[in-house]
Amino acid sequence: MIIVTGATGQLGRLVIARLLKTVPAAQIVAAVRDVAKASDLAAQGVQVRRADYTDPASLDAAFQGAIKVLLISSNELGQRGAQHRNVIDAAVRAKAGLLAYTSVLHADTSPLVLAAEHRETEAAVRASGLPYSLLRNGWYVENYTGGLGGALAHGALAGGAGEGRIAAAARADYADAAAAVLTSTQVVEQVYELAGDHGFTLGELADEVSRQSGKHIPFHNLPQQEYREMLVGVGLPAALAELISDSDAQAAKGALDDRSGTLGKLIGHPTITLADAVKAAL
Repeated sequence: MIIVTGATGQLGRLVIARLLKTVPAAQIVAAVRDVAKASDLAAQGVQVRRADYTDPASLDAAFQGAIKVLLISSNELGQRGAQHRNVIDAAVRAKAGLLAYTSVLHADTSPLVLAAEHRETEAAVRASGLPYSLLRNGWYVENYTGGLGGALAHGALAGGAGEGRIAAAARADYADAAAAVLTSTQVVEQVYELAGDHGFTLGELADEVSRQSGKHIPFHNLPQQEYREMLVGVGLPAALAELISDSDAQAAKGALDDRSGTLGKLIGHPTITLADAVKAAL
């Protein structure tokens, strides 16, 4: 069985869709907190099992027959270390043949605040004794294109990444990478640094939005504190605003750039271009 945790999330659904192209549905387990949200997956023949990161017993039941497990990182900031350890421990008890984890780009050296919980999880994965693969995902391009409606409405794109290049890729690209590792018949690498083929600055993103929309959208670079306050002002929780503003501030220093091309090589096709990402969002 290939177990995919967080299977009803945006990335999880894409991973399962990719797996279904080459793996019989009955050999895929969608491990989810709320099985009612996975009825569409069950209709395709995927096994749907309840699995709550905070409930070890549910994880043990969900991981029965596990051959490979994909741990998609939790979105509960500040709680992910303990939650991920529960999943790792369940994979150990299930004697999984491979444990893959969606980490963050250059997790071992990344200055991003959010990297700390990923480093903690990576250490637990290594200590588990299981064969493992760390999928160090770079930024999702949707992190930026998802907010283009607001940029168009307000006539400007705001951020704090300055001239830093961001090697973002689409969620679908990262899903392809996870599926490739989970279905590989070869020995998979222990660490993959995954990022888009071509980085871009937020100024270049604004220029591309302007070109495609026909409306001039300048990029307004803000100091970290000012950007954080702006995010709180539009309704984001303070902790999330802090994380986003910190990520942009670190991106300005190159923390989200990568020139390895590893993602494109792993998935066998180029990652999404900035132009195509903007086109899809608009």
